Amino acid sequence: MTGVLYGVGVGPGAPDLLTLRAVNVLGKVDVILAAASPRNDYSAALETARPHLRPDVRMLRLEFPMTRDRAVLHEAWRVAAEETQKVLENGENAAFLTIGDPLVYSTFGYLMQTLKQRAPHLPVEIISGITSIQAAAARTGTILCENSESLRIIPGINSREELEKALDGADTAVILKAYRNLPAIVDALRATDRLDSCMLASHVEQPAERLRQGIDLEEGTPPYMSLVISRKPKK
Repeated sequence: MTGVLYGVGVGPGAPDLLTLRAVNVLGKVDVILAAASPRNDYSAALETARPHLRPDVRMLRLEFPMTRDRAVLHEAWRVAAEETQKVLENGENAAFLTIGDPLVYSTFGYLMQTLKQRAPHLPVEIISGITSIQAAAARTGTILCENSESLRIIPGINSREELEKALDGADTAVILKAYRNLPAIVDALRATDRLDSCMLASHVEQPAERLRQGIDLEEGTPPYMSLVISRKPKK
């Protein structure tokens, strides 16, 4: 009998924001799969989930390099899927931990797809998690959308032109991965008259949390876990 792979969203970073279902799953799995960069031993998802883990649970580190090199990424996904397959075919249940939700810009999606290609017989279950988008909105009382309004999620790695086009058509826009491409993001927000009213949120629901109105380029690059929420200006 094979084990089950659970993709568990642990929320934005506060241990008390995991769902009851996530806590129940973490209390019964045999193995925790923790994604980490080869250059960094720290896992925010693991630290968030740690209070809910069994003392005897086994940890298995899966390395995912921070690169856009497709060949390097595909090899990392292959190795991770191979390690996961061994665990499941040994009859052990495993949980892959991810900050936020497993299906929103998460490494879990790549692992799940690669595993399904290698071993489609292995069962996979997904446990939804609260995203940093929802947490940041809750922390500031920001309405994300109402009535007939649209909510658009935009990757901050896009070009200024792509960002501007996406912003222009949204009532509320959330720019994720806002740490890497800030000058282009600021230019796009300014061009769509959204710069002064936007909110930059970093490390939401974590000890280093910072929420601030507008963006000041002189403050430098924001932390890795940063996002921008922008409501369309009222006419």
